[in-house]
Amino acid sequence: MKKIIRELRQGRPAVIPQVPSQDSPPPSPGVLKIPERPDRTTEKPLQRQQTKSSCRFPWKPPLQFTKADLSLIQLIKAGREGVFYKARIIRGTCRGHSLVTCKIGKEGITSKQMENEVSIMRKLAYHKNVMQLLDWNTAEEPYMLIMEFMSYGTLRSFVQKQKDELIADPELQSQFTIASYHIALAMEHLRSKMVVHSDLALRNILVSQFPWEVKVAEFGLARDLTRMRSELIGPERVPLRWYPPEYFRNNYYSFKGDVWAFGIVLWEMQTFGTLPYPNLNTSEEVVYSVCAGYKNTVPDTCRPEIEQVMQDCWLVPYTSRPTFTDIVKILESMVESDGDYVEVDKQRIMNAEEKLI
Repeated sequence: MKKIIRELRQGRPAVIPQVPSQDSPPPSPGVLKIPERPDRTTEKPLQRQQTKSSCRFPWKPPLQFTKADLSLIQLIKAGREGVFYKARIIRGTCRGHSLVTCKIGKEGITSKQMENEVSIMRKLAYHKNVMQLLDWNTAEEPYMLIMEFMSYGTLRSFVQKQKDELIADPELQSQFTIASYHIALAMEHLRSKMVVHSDLALRNILVSQFPWEVKVAEFGLARDLTRMRSELIGPERVPLRWYPPEYFRNNYYSFKGDVWAFGIVLWEMQTFGTLPYPNLNTSEEVVYSVCAGYKNTVPDTCRPEIEQVMQDCWLVPYTSRPTFTDIVKILESMVESDGDYVEVDKQRIMNAEEKLI
């Protein structure tokens, strides 16, 4: 070793004996191994390649929160596949959030079903009107999704609790139009990603600030059509009161099925969370009535433009219904029109004019 160190210091190539391993044959006598100098040029491309590949995946792996890491504060809603809670992270935060919305899968829900919902939400990425996924745990029961916190829960419970105040508001129809516009923006985003929601209802829209911050949630029935050969839906438990006639006749549900459901959502909003087809008690009655062309009665307080959007959403055949891009344009025009007209206190203006005179 002293000889090798001395030769290295003098700049001469050192002869380092090779220690044979169990997996390699012993070196031939008289053959010397001369170590190669490390080539620095080979290191830089490797480092660049590693940096480039690490930026390719903006999603970090899930932190694997469990139910023990959460303090469940309040029930938000009980869905078909899971229960939504307002929750607090006990230790630390989840991507900077201490208050979150937690969906806990019900007994009998498989990890594959929850993973499908995670896949859909990740594909949708960020949109201001789509519920954002923060973390998930599909490795152990109870399976969980952790999402951003929404202050006022579902839009259905919000309009039911605030009914008296909303009715007294002279700007109510303008506020309903704004909320409808944001829901339509979310559904247009889903359409652009080739995702069919299949469960659009007022109970699956959450509110942070009405009417400006409403977000579409609950993707348990959602389907990514880029991974499917057809738009047929199998025999599952589905929300019949929000489903179009082509589903009952042909077991067919497409983006225009979501358009039909959007019309039902507008009706729910106008009736402050009333169950669609309130006079029908059984599933058989609902299916028969929808196929026979029966429609929900629109309240007299509904503005005519919104009523027209509803009726367009319920057109048969489904090819006659507008797209969500069409609906967004209609509602956007209505919102802009409402913004051009402001309520003015005439008496205050007259008093100001008198002071000037």
